[in-house]
Formats: sequence, structure tokens, C-alpha cells
Amino acid sequence: QTKNPLTTMAATPETTADTTKQGGGGDDQILSYQPLAENSAVSANPHIPSVTASAVLGESESMPDDHPICKGHDFNTTASSSKDDPSQLDAIMQSMLNTGFQATNVGKAVNEIHRMRKWRLSDTPWKEGDDETLRDPNLRSKIRARIFFAYTSNQISCGQREVIKFLVQHKMVDVIVTTAGGIEEDIIKCFEPTYMGDFKLPGKELRKKGINRIGNLLVPNKNYCKFEDWMAPLISKMHDEQDEKWMEQAKRLVSNEGADEEEPIKPFSYTPSEFIARMGKEINNEESVLYWANKNDIPVFCPALTDGSVGDMIYFHSYKRPGFTLDIARDIRRINDLSVQSYGTGQIIIGGGLVKHHTCNANLMRNGADYSVYINTGHEFDGSDGGASPDEAISWGKIRITADPVKVCADATIVFPLIVSQTFAKDVEEWKESTKDCICWLPDGTV
Repeated sequence: QTKNPLTTMAATPETTADTTKQGGGGDDQILSYQPLAENSAVSANPHIPSVTASAVLGESESMPDDHPICKGHDFNTTASSSKDDPSQLDAIMQSMLNTGFQATNVGKAVNEIHRMRKWRLSDTPWKEGDDETLRDPNLRSKIRARIFFAYTSNQISCGQREVIKFLVQHKMVDVIVTTAGGIEEDIIKCFEPTYMGDFKLPGKELRKKGINRIGNLLVPNKNYCKFEDWMAPLISKMHDEQDEKWMEQAKRLVSNEGADEEEPIKPFSYTPSEFIARMGKEINNEESVLYWANKNDIPVFCPALTDGSVGDMIYFHSYKRPGFTLDIARDIRRINDLSVQSYGTGQIIIGGGLVKHHTCNANLMRNGADYSVYINTGHEFDGSDGGASPDEAISWGKIRITADPVKVCADATIVFPLIVSQTFAKDVEEWKESTKDCICWLPDGTV
């Protein structure tokens, strides 16, 4: 009786060499050429080729008893809940960690934010060689992580603005980084609303009507006209203040009043963050993110402030009256110092591009952030910074090698409100109470 070659095939030097030459390789042939043991129940079945049984039905290692299993939310457990009962949302969110795919990353992001908010320097025991001024356990328990929060302009264009305003209003973040659109559209919405539209509305027809489309949102041109009517006098006023300070400094230099001072007289210019703070002060509207940032002394950095309507206004002003300047050098010093002068940092970054890199680069100055959450839809195949993974940031020193960062690849308008519902929104008053005596850096006592 002729034997089936499939059931008797075994690896030999000759066959291995041949397959290697053909590009088959060695490791990927192990199962194909290794027959099961003769006493195997599968081998005893003449209807299953041994090579097939070995490839398909090979033994696997046992999973640890405490390893998480994949299991989603069972609505039978909450079906009787009232439609207004928040516990159903909580139950769904709690199940995400073990649901798989991006739901699991949402669950991990919730946990990472909990960690960055909970961290205190007392979590790290003092050891010989550390700063003696930080030895007191009570002091260490009052030092928390500085939280950097970055977002692209589309987050202000859409309804995410109200979520962001909540965080800033209740002083739940310490440093903000955004784009020019994230600045001006917050102010614009204080004058006129943004309307719902559709992704498929034809640009040609909208242009004729003077309506601008942002995805499925619509912004009439008149919104920008009202913003410019408000912005132009403010730029002129700040230009007046700049020139007045220059004249004061010039008089002091001529009279030699500042010669013996420890700090030499330096030419005055507003920084972009000071310019933005002034906008928040002048708008005086509690619906504004910038209003609350200014009120709560939360710096807002925008290294590309001129990349939008604000830039247009500065451009127009320069023809009417040249000489108004903004000092970006002092801003990069300020944001980098806020990072360096922190015993721990966390970063929550929505979107990519400038805001992502500027925030990560500031944290590079202290050898990386301790806690990080990215939310974006970028991919790393093209080498873009926006799509770069947290692991790539670790290679640059933007995130610490001891960190456990999370990236959620999803539309932030869907997932970020859900994440906030399980983190910042859970303990508003408790957060205020627990952090009222906390600082982020000892020498200057800043929060």
C-alpha cells in the first residue's frame, strides 16, 4: 500500500534547503514539516493529514488565570434603568477597557488621566541625594503633576468647545496649547453662532452665499466681520500701550535712571500668550474658553497665532500703522520653563500637527512627560508628527521611558466627552478641595 506523502513528510536537510532557496524560510516551515506524535488522537485519524493537523490544531500555551478576557457591556444588566440614569453610561464606559480595539484604548485613556490627576510627589519616596527641601512627606503630598492640554482649532469650531470650557472654568488643566483658529473661533462664537450643515454641501454654492464650511458646520462671513470689528480696536489699543512703554523706557535710558538696576531695561513687546490673555479679559463673556483661562491664570500658547483671522487683522493693521510686534521668544521660554519647573507632568493632546509637537517638545525639556494621552486619527506610515505613536515620542525623550502612554485613534468629538464624563466631570468639587493647597513647583510656589 502506497503511503500518503502528506502524512509521512518530515523535515530533512534537503527539503529545508530547497524551501529556503525558494524564499520559504525556516521558522515558518516548522509546523508544516513536524508531524504530531503517534499517540495523538488527531494523528490516529487517517482522514486528517498530519501536516494539516499540526498546522491547524497545534497545541497552545495556557493563558494565566488572572488575564483579562474580552467581554463587552451587557445591556440586560442596565435595561431597566431610567433614561436619565447616568449609571448606564458609567457601566458602558467601565466595560470599554475589555471590549477590544479602540474601546479598550478609551478605557486606558480614562485610567491614564486618573493617574496623572492623582499623582503626588509623595508617590516617589525620597532617597539620599535628592533635594533636601523636598524631604518632608507632607510637602511631597502637596506637589502634583502639571497638566498640559492641547487641541486643534476644529475642537473649538464644533461643540467640543463647551467640554473644553468646562475643564478651563474649573481649573482642571494648567497649560493650554492651541492653534490660531482655536483662539479666534472661541471669540467669534461670543458674537454669532456656528450652524449645522452637511459634509456634502457644494463649496461653489456656499461661496456665492458668503458661507464658509468646516466639515459639516457652517460659518457665515458676517461672523468674521464682527470679530474683526472687535479685534481691530484692541490691536490699536495694545499698540498704543506698547509705544507708551517704549517711550517710558527710552526716557529712563536717556536720564540714566535704569543704569544701576539689577535687571537692565529691555524693549517691551507683548507675547502671543499675553495677547491671548488680553483677548480673554476684553471679551468678558463666560461662554468663552479664553475668558476662563484669563480669569484662572491658565496660560494659552499659540506659536502660530498669525495663521488665521488674527493674523489677517495684524496684517491689515500693519498697513495702517506699522510697528506692532509680538515676542515669540519669551513665549517659548515660558512654556519650556513651565515644563522644566514641574516635578511631574501629564499631557492630553487632541489632534496633531503644531499643537502636538509644541506640547511634546516642551516636555522634552524635562526628559519627557510622565503621563500622556493622544486622541487623533493620524497614522504613522507617512512619518508625520501628527500620526506618530507615543512610542516614537519616547525615542525622542518627549515621553519618559517609564511612562505607559495611550493613543486613541478616533474622532475626538465622540470619545473625548465620554472620557471627560469618567474623569474630570466625576469629581469637580473634590478636585478643587484636594488641589487648593497644591503646587507643581516649589521655588516659586506656582500651581
